[in-house]
Amino acid sequence: MAPERETTLDVRVWGVKKREGARGTTYRVRWIVAGHEWHDSFPHPKQADGFRSELVSAIRRGEPFDLATGRPVSSAPEVAVVTWFELACDYVDMKWPRQAGKSRRGIAESLTTTTPVLLTTDRGRPDDDVLRATLYAWAFNAPVRAAGPPADEEMAAAARWLAQHTVPVSALADTVLVRAVLDRFTLRLDGTPASASTVTRKRATFFNIVEYAVERELLRSNPLRTIRWSAPKLADTVNPRAVVNPAQARSLLEAVKVQGKAGPALVAFFAAIYYAALRPAEAVELRRDALTLPEDGWGELYLTGSAPETGRAWTGLATRREPRGLKHRGRQDVRIVPAPPPLVRLLRDHLDSFGVDRQGRLFRGARGGPLAGSVYQRVWRDAREKALTASEVASPLARRPYDLRHAAVSTWLNSGVPAPQVAEWAGHSVNVLLRVYAKCIVGQEDEARRRIIEALGEDPS
Repeated sequence: MAPERETTLDVRVWGVKKREGARGTTYRVRWIVAGHEWHDSFPHPKQADGFRSELVSAIRRGEPFDLATGRPVSSAPEVAVVTWFELACDYVDMKWPRQAGKSRRGIAESLTTTTPVLLTTDRGRPDDDVLRATLYAWAFNAPVRAAGPPADEEMAAAARWLAQHTVPVSALADTVLVRAVLDRFTLRLDGTPASASTVTRKRATFFNIVEYAVERELLRSNPLRTIRWSAPKLADTVNPRAVVNPAQARSLLEAVKVQGKAGPALVAFFAAIYYAALRPAEAVELRRDALTLPEDGWGELYLTGSAPETGRAWTGLATRREPRGLKHRGRQDVRIVPAPPPLVRLLRDHLDSFGVDRQGRLFRGARGGPLAGSVYQRVWRDAREKALTASEVASPLARRPYDLRHAAVSTWLNSGVPAPQVAEWAGHSVNVLLRVYAKCIVGQEDEARRRIIEALGEDPS
């Protein structure tokens, strides 16, 4: 049910402004209602003056203005006002069936950041933590919301408050308000700058939901298409300081072996990431029938899927991981990756020592379920402290297991493997590969200088 109409006496009317455009001359009336800008254009100055006079007369009579339409209540038509909160919930419901769990969670995170900027008042506002929990865990999780109001009393009260106190969708025509939302994306909760990738992801979600409002004819156009606002630059190149060399990688794998009960069973897991450039979610899903492991020489891995860790609330499954196809590929696509002899030996040893689970997976949790990210991240953290010096531990060097994948790709490139082949093995496009790993390709500058010297007729020595 739509909330009751909200009104205000906070109105200012500006003068008529003549505008020259591609379609001729128009006369624009601009007025501000409770901080939100409204405007209308007319082909003749007398029409614009007459409309402005009606607004001024309503102000002098003390007539309230409708927040949803920006007009005096006497002239505002009775419309079913759609609020931001209603639109956001509808958007989540529309997207949910076709989205992966990680995307569902990303949408919820973005809308949870957006909504507090679009409140109509702070009067009676719930505590910030309760507000965020209500938005993220209830409002923007379609099955949870469909099951009924939150069981927690504070969250239930927050849900009722939110249903009545977000701006009408029409308010998004105000570029000042839209800019406030965009600026909010640039900050974390503690006020420190958010990463460029986070800002880009949240802006994309906001853009899409405003497009959805246009599609539903709740807005005439998407203001994000014209507003001049620059997101932080994306630092999408790999930091060379995070890339281990082969000796460091071997030392880290040896350190993994001695990390309690979990360590020995994870050596081959980290080795697959380092030697074959697997993403951790791909290594988690590695199965026995995807391996060709000869007694000597090179083997091959036949990758068909991954299992990113998202959380049961977003996957709709009994586990935190959601089986998916390979990243950027079709559901049935296969990526074939060579397995060098050191990896072949470690995988054979792993199969001899630990076997596979009932689904044929090589790596699993202590109780037999899918391998949890928290488990292998803890083992990796402890292995770094054992294998690296104090200064290296404090540096970005192999700080995340994913950095082993960066090391693998960098090793292939620096070994002279052609970029298209590396891109195929790593599951990248060539363009992304060269952009992301540009700073990790060593030795090419010296070779380029040698060729220039030769071209100039100088002695290369």
